[in-house]
Formats: sequence, C-alpha cells, structure tokens
Amino acid sequence: MEQPFMSHLLELRDRLLRAVLVVLVVFLVLFPFGNDIYHFIAEPLMAVMPEGTSMIATKVASPFLTPFKLSLIAAVFFSMPYLLYQLWGFIAPGLYAHEKKMAMPLLASSVVLFYLGAAFAYYVVFPLVFKFFTSVTPEGVAVMTDISEYLDFVLTLFFAFGLAFEIPIATILLVWMGMTTPQKLASKRPYVIVGAFVIGMLLTPPDVISQTMLALPMWVLFEAGIIFSRFFVREKDEDETEDDEEEASSSAADATAAATVATPPVHAQAADDDDNGFKPLSDEEMEAELDRLEAELDEEEASWHEEPAENTQENKDQDAVDKKLERINRLREDMDFDAARKLLYEVLVEGSDEQVVVAKNILSQLDD
Repeated sequence: MEQPFMSHLLELRDRLLRAVLVVLVVFLVLFPFGNDIYHFIAEPLMAVMPEGTSMIATKVASPFLTPFKLSLIAAVFFSMPYLLYQLWGFIAPGLYAHEKKMAMPLLASSVVLFYLGAAFAYYVVFPLVFKFFTSVTPEGVAVMTDISEYLDFVLTLFFAFGLAFEIPIATILLVWMGMTTPQKLASKRPYVIVGAFVIGMLLTPPDVISQTMLALPMWVLFEAGIIFSRFFVREKDEDETEDDEEEASSSAADATAAATVATPPVHAQAADDDDNGFKPLSDEEMEAELDRLEAELDEEEASWHEEPAENTQENKDQDAVDKKLERINRLREDMDFDAARKLLYEVLVEGSDEQVVVAKNILSQLDD
C-alpha cells in the first residue's frame, strides 16, 4: 500500500533519530576507554619503534581530541549493523520479493567484508608498513610520530581496505542488474589489475608497500566476485525460465478455454475434414478465393444501393460471415493468430459450405 510523502519523511526522521541515539549510546560507553582503544590502534607502530622513542602530541588539545575522535569513529564502526538495519527497514517496503531476498544477504555480507578489510589492514598491512618506515629512517632522525597524524593515517587505511573488500558485492550487483556479465568482466582483467594499482596509489599513503598490499587483495576479490556472480547468474536464469514457463502455460490454458467455448473441438473438425475429402488449397488459390468473396460482397453492397432487394436472414448471416473472413485476413497480416483462430471457429459454425472451406484452409495454414 502506498503511503503519503509526509509519512515517508516522518519514518525517515524516526529511523535517523534511532540511529543517532544508538551511536551516541555506544560512544558514551566507549569514551571512558578512549585511551585504551588508541593504545590498541597504535600497537603496530609502537612495536617497531626504536628503543627510547614514543609517540608525541604536538597540539595542545590533541591528548583529549584524538581519543575523543577515535571513540566516535569506533562507535559508528560498531553500530554499523544496526545502522544498516534501519536503512533496510526504510527501503524494504518498496522492494519486490526477489529484491528483498537478494538485498538482505548483500547487506550482511557487505558489513562482514568491511570488517574483514579493516582486520586485514590492522593485522597484515600495518606491521609491514610501519616496519618498513622505521627501517628506512635517516641517521640522526628520531621516530616520534604525532598521535593525531597517526590516527588520520590508520583511518585512511581502514577505510581504503574496508572499501576494497566490497568488490565482490559490487561485482554481483552489476551482474544482477544486467549491466554486465561474468564473461565480460573476465575479459577486462588486464584493465582491472592496472586500475587496482591506481586506486591503491590514490587511497593509500605514498609508499609502494601499502599500495601493493591494497592492489593485490582488490585483484583477488575481483576474481572471487566473478566466480560468485557466475553461480548467481545461473540461479537467476533458472528463475526467469520458470516464470516464463508458468506464464506460457497460463496463456495457453486461457487460449484453449476460449477456443473450446467458441467452437467445437479441433479433433472433431479434423474428422469431418477427412470424411468430406477436404484438401488444403495453395497460397495462390487461397488468395484468389478471398478476392472472389470480397468481390461478391462488393457487388451485393452495390446492388443494395441501386435497387432494393429482399434481404433475407440467411443473406444477412452470410454477409456477416464474409465480414468475419475479411477481418480474419487482416488479423493474419497483423500476426494476431489467436484472435484469427477464434473467428475461424465461429465461421466453421455459422458459414455456408464455401465459407467453411475457406475457413478450413486458413486453419490448416495457421497450424502449419
């Protein structure tokens, strides 16, 4: 049932308020542990820093604002499943049944993949990158990283790797919407590899290690997306085939019912044809017969205007059948065979011997 525009706005407002409230509650829970959370985030760098060095705060408010900022971002990070649930609750009523079946698993998978990307960055990329940075420090330079600069650095990597791990979801969506196919995506593999390294260069700090560590997973995830999209395409094609078969069977049933009501069974007509020695006419003979009937109809109409003639009920019926034959001919030209067949059955019941012969010939041509 469609809802007014204002009701949609009110629902959107309520869901946004719930989302903000949940983020605020989680933030209030995490803020007292802000320093501990920052220590956890900084552990990959602290583990490889030279002995006797430590991180520093170069701004007056950094010791307070940096844990505050980290606690707020962590609150959004941990509240993401609930935020996506609110988004799902808002858009779900406007989706079809098959879209709902597809959307919910994709939302859940996107959250899991984003978390996996962040975990990959923390446990695999950070140790390698920070070890490389500290090992190439020029002589006489002490490694003492600013805490706010470090937070911005790691948040950039978290976002980049979390976004890169969404590639399988994006691939499946593109195939599902019909914008491309797995075969076309596979043919573009060389361009994807180059694009992965370009994106890695743009989303990561200016070092080869982090760029490569982002580009390689993107490539692997692209290949995984192609594999999963192939399975999805097969399932989709099967569903569409089943729907087409159901529609075809229902249409055939309706046409059969209409034909049964309008005319005698086709088998009975075929038996009568065999008994009467009926032989189908060729296309040229069929056209000549139709022209003859049309000419006779024109002559009769002209005679009506010249002098009044006795118009019996039998003549009226034959004229009506001749008009049906003309309409049948037009329906054949328009490729509307179902309507033509229905009228032919009526001609077989109502027409004269000559008209019945014409109708039988047209039926035989339609059956061929």
